[in-house]
Amino acid sequence: MTISFARHRFPPAIIRHAVWLYVRFTLSYRDVEDLLAERGLDISYETVRRWVLKFGPLFARELRRRRPRPTSRWHLDESVPRTHQQQWRCGAA
Repeated sequence: MTISFARHRFPPAIIRHAVWLYVRFTLSYRDVEDLLAERGLDISYETVRRWVLKFGPLFARELRRRRPRPTSRWHLDESVPRTHQQQWRCGAA
């Protein structure tokens, strides 16, 4: 399912950016409004709030769907701790 931005005045890139600012940096709606105003966009904090409530869960679902699925394979890095001036390799015989 694709996210529909129909009947919204602003382009999808601006809506995504406003929601991303709010969620990623835990800003207030008014902070996001001020950041967008610095870029020349006249968007009220109430509009940002509505976008977050409407599109936030949809964006999260889309990101979860894209995340790679866990498998039964594990990839371990080799570590080399130093103790008492001696070097031991973990997992080495």
